[in-house]
Amino acid sequence: MDMDSGMWKEIAVSAGAVGVAGWAGWLDRQSRKIPNRLTIPALLVGLTVSAVLWGWPGTKTALEGAGISLGVLLPFVVMRGMGAGDWKLMGALGAFLGPQRAIVVLLGTVLIAGVMAVVEIIRQGKVLETLSNLWLLFVAYSTFHVGSARDITLDNSGLLRIPFGVAAALSTGIFFVGLSAMRFLLKSR
Repeated sequence: MDMDSGMWKEIAVSAGAVGVAGWAGWLDRQSRKIPNRLTIPALLVGLTVSAVLWGWPGTKTALEGAGISLGVLLPFVVMRGMGAGDWKLMGALGAFLGPQRAIVVLLGTVLIAGVMAVVEIIRQGKVLETLSNLWLLFVAYSTFHVGSARDITLDNSGLLRIPFGVAAALSTGIFFVGLSAMRFLLKSR
């Protein structure tokens, strides 16, 4: 099987994304934190690798991927519904993935985190408490009385926390396995 230069570039960027996501997922599972010593260098490496491999178009794609990921999730960080480490991780992954792939991985991450949350809510017997909190959030935000929902943030240690880095690692891995399978199926036709 002869691989051209473009395929090797794709493999390098894909390996970077999977490596960063996997490392972040492991750290988040162990300590419930994704440290700056991972996310900031990962963002810079994603930008640099894209710039070196594809020049200005690669740099632009990496910046767009990081920007979309950071921009979409910023409101959740500001409202204290998501940790800054999770946010920076998605920005770093966006730099490796570019905008289209970043959106797919981000949506997958949110879906997986949602499933993880539902499982934990049921496992911990917090279904009624969660429904009550969701109603409070809905009323607070629909009537613009956001202050009344101030206890439903990361600052409240009694609320359920999901390791978003684990969801991001799973989503990134599933994305690349699916992409590889799709390419294989298309080539075998």
